Amino acid sequence: MVGREEITVAKWWLPLAAALVASSAAASDGGGYNWGWYIFNPLQDKGVSNLQFLIGGIWATLLVSLCAIGLSVVLGAAIAMAGLSRRKYLNRVNRVYVELFRSVPLLVLLLWVFYGLPVIIGLQLSVFATGVLSLALSDSAFEAEVFRAGIQSVPKGQIEAAKSLGLSWAQQMRLVVLPQAIKVILPALGNQFVYVLKMSSLVSVIGLQELTRRANELNVSEYRPLEIYTLLVVEYLLLILVVSYLVRRLERRLSTAN
Repeated sequence: MVGREEITVAKWWLPLAAALVASSAAASDGGGYNWGWYIFNPLQDKGVSNLQFLIGGIWATLLVSLCAIGLSVVLGAAIAMAGLSRRKYLNRVNRVYVELFRSVPLLVLLLWVFYGLPVIIGLQLSVFATGVLSLALSDSAFEAEVFRAGIQSVPKGQIEAAKSLGLSWAQQMRLVVLPQAIKVILPALGNQFVYVLKMSSLVSVIGLQELTRRANELNVSEYRPLEIYTLLVVEYLLLILVVSYLVRRLERRLSTAN
């Protein structure tokens, strides 16, 4: 018996499924490939089940990406502040951190955190925590450079005016510099979120049940890789389009607030 949730999924995916079936029929005439979009037929219980299984991975993808981008923004801002400090040892910390995590491939970092931390310091993180930490460390190196450029773009006159008002360094950053810098770097921050969203697919190698992992598991049972990964592409495309739209809308709101 089909429940309310299944009916909702069917309504949501019916136009997309119809478009995919039409395009595959057109393509199969020329290429001779027998497309199997029936595995996602929203009018059949099995199709609804397969769609629900794939759609369910969106929440894990979004959650790990949001947590990672939130942590990476905090780390990136802190590392950027260290790079702008007058203390040389903080400058060195900035350089070492940025060069290290910008140079190590994310997949290698992900595997090292998952398998290396238990051996080195006896810390066994969950799959989700490993994904968040690895994504955040990798992205924060880029975020640090983004924040540094944004902070340096603020006119020095603004900082001098803040000093003349008797504001402390922390107050200058919080009340004067960062609000102006964020408006400048918002497009770059949006790009970094898109980057994290896409790179979250690598967390599938350690077992996180996100979009890519679920697509791989569904392929094992259905063995229709072209259809499954085509739908996976569509899912990521829709997510990226939504994120890009929200970032552009936030940019417009900030620009009109001036």
